[in-house]
Amino acid sequence: MNMNNPVPDRIGANAVEPAMAQRASLDWPLQNDGHEEKFRRSIVMHLLLGLVMLFAGLGGIPALAADQPELRIGVLAFRGSERALVEWDATLRSLSAQLPEYRVRMIPLDLDGMGQSARAGMLDFVITNPGNYVELETNLGVSRIASLSSSDRPAHSGSIASAVVVLAKRADLTSLAQLRGQRVAAVAPDAFGGFQIAWRELAERGVDPFRDTAKLDFVGFPIDRVIQAVLDGHDDAGIVRACLVEQLQAEGKLAPNALRVLDARPEAGCLASSRAYPEWPFARLATTPDWLAKRVALALLSMPPEDGHSWTVPADYQPVHELFRTLRIGPYAYLRHRSLGEIAQANWLFLTIAGLVALWWLVHVARVETLVRRRTQELRAAHEEARRRREELEHGARLALLGEMAASLAHEINQPLSAIANYASGCERRIAAGTDPEGVANGLRLIAAQAERAGEIVRRMRAFVRKRAPEPQRLDINDAVRSTLTLFQAVAHDQQLNIGSSLAADLPPIVADRVQLEQVMLNLLQNAADAMQGQADRRLTVSTLRAGAGIEVQVADNGRGLSEDVQHHLFEPFFTTRADGLGLGLSLSRSIIEAHGGRLWAEAGRAGGAVFRFTLPAEEMR
Repeated sequence: MNMNNPVPDRIGANAVEPAMAQRASLDWPLQNDGHEEKFRRSIVMHLLLGLVMLFAGLGGIPALAADQPELRIGVLAFRGSERALVEWDATLRSLSAQLPEYRVRMIPLDLDGMGQSARAGMLDFVITNPGNYVELETNLGVSRIASLSSSDRPAHSGSIASAVVVLAKRADLTSLAQLRGQRVAAVAPDAFGGFQIAWRELAERGVDPFRDTAKLDFVGFPIDRVIQAVLDGHDDAGIVRACLVEQLQAEGKLAPNALRVLDARPEAGCLASSRAYPEWPFARLATTPDWLAKRVALALLSMPPEDGHSWTVPADYQPVHELFRTLRIGPYAYLRHRSLGEIAQANWLFLTIAGLVALWWLVHVARVETLVRRRTQELRAAHEEARRRREELEHGARLALLGEMAASLAHEINQPLSAIANYASGCERRIAAGTDPEGVANGLRLIAAQAERAGEIVRRMRAFVRKRAPEPQRLDINDAVRSTLTLFQAVAHDQQLNIGSSLAADLPPIVADRVQLEQVMLNLLQNAADAMQGQADRRLTVSTLRAGAGIEVQVADNGRGLSEDVQHHLFEPFFTTRADGLGLGLSLSRSIIEAHGGRLWAEAGRAGGAVFRFTLPAEEMR
């Protein structure tokens, strides 16, 4: 058995063939002679039940409540779904009578379907063979609440065994040991009575059915197919559950002398080829409530013997565990793995070579790791040096930009200083005259206002040129634009620039270094002013707008514009169109914007001139 095999797509595919189709497919030595009266009665009963439900649906008889809870019981249909329903009909009727508030439903399944349905939570209880129960117990936490008890033998005695059958005329096959080199039919690798019990008996006689037989033919459910394979001569022997031969003979489907049981012994009231194991359990799923399991257990234990069997207290399934442990299958599949010592002894040469390779690989990895760590430190140092140099370069660019604006800024500062001198002279005259104290006080207030104006200009200049690490902060881009325009106002006045602004409202905040953004905008404004030199009409417009989830800033001029070649090299370091320029302003500006997660580019204006644009992500996008 291999519990790791993938679950098939269809649940219970082999367990739902119609009973009549099964009968038609078998070419039994004897015809039916009336031994299926029980089967016919059950079929008639189910037909009558269907008619009753039909009339109930038409309104003639009160139907069951639509919301009546359902009690789902999966049954292992080793001989087909219809026969399973007949087999467990007495249990179904007893549970329905004692649990009238439930709609009890039997669901015939094969082995794969049983496991898949239990995992999917489609069942409340299961009736299955001991081997399948042990696997469900180990893998899904299923627990037994009762065991089947036939009228002629209790559940605690051996009740399930395997019979290995051959054609009666095969005089060359008289024992299990003679199956070596023969073709053997069985239900499936995980069939308990249909393979695993006989597997243990064969193994104890030195026969491995997987390696020592000419062919191990798994024909699937129903188990009757195994008998048919032997009768048709497709296989030399077949493994079936004990008592199946006697049952088929009683049903008139098999001649009394058609088959013979190898190593026959009386077990479970029939001829078998193996020792016997406990009967089938009635088990609850791990998800089934305790109170419901208790009610079902009481109903089963109080069920009178009917149709040859009843239910009793749970049996001890330790013999099944011993079988699995012996075969190293199911929950004990891990025992198939050899010990480390055995593996090492059998593969010493390979392990020695692998050890040497592993040792070389460890040395190689250690060497590579050392080199990578060294290179990483060197790269980190190089990045730190590059960052320091970039900051130095940005600081130098700010100083150069301020130097270009120095004359205009000096003129801007000179205005409040001149006003202060004039107001001070006027105040002095009024004090000397002693006739206008109110005028003196007003003059002093004007002097203080002009001094504050001059101080603000100086503070803005010092903040712009101060050397410091970038300080990202939450800010409004429109405030940064207004501050930059105020700082650039002296240059605009000196060069007679007509500056306009169009700042969009309700823009999202951004996270950026304010001084670096002002440096970028001052660079763009200064470049625009240089591009318009020599023109009578000098217009410059600064705009802000929403760009997707971020913002966009535009600086447009009506200067000489950008040629295609200039656009291609515009942002390269040391490229400039000015005779006294360094060619670093736009290159640094693009680096600053990209470091903030944005993009800076230039394009020709629609009515001439050039438009520089840069975008920045909003705060929530970072």
